[in-house]
Amino acid sequence: MLTIKCSACKLKIFKYKKIGKGRVLYCYKDRIEKDYSKHDGNEIKCKKCGKVIGMDEGGRIKMKQDAFIISGFKI
Repeated sequence: MLTIKCSACKLKIFKYKKIGKGRVLYCYKDRIEKDYSKHDGNEIKCKKCGKVIGMDEGGRIKMKQDAFIISGFKI
């Protein structure tokens, strides 16, 4: 389970179940355990500072690589 946080203010964005190795390029919606983000149209933003974290593409969210940090255990 990974905790994805905003890189600007360190607020939690998602609790995400990562499967496999590698970077987080996309977050699949069915693997998001807890969603703390703000949805503004197809943009996913931080609730506190408003920074755009990713773009909603239907079944997945395309993450902006410089907008978030990851903590937790990678499976």
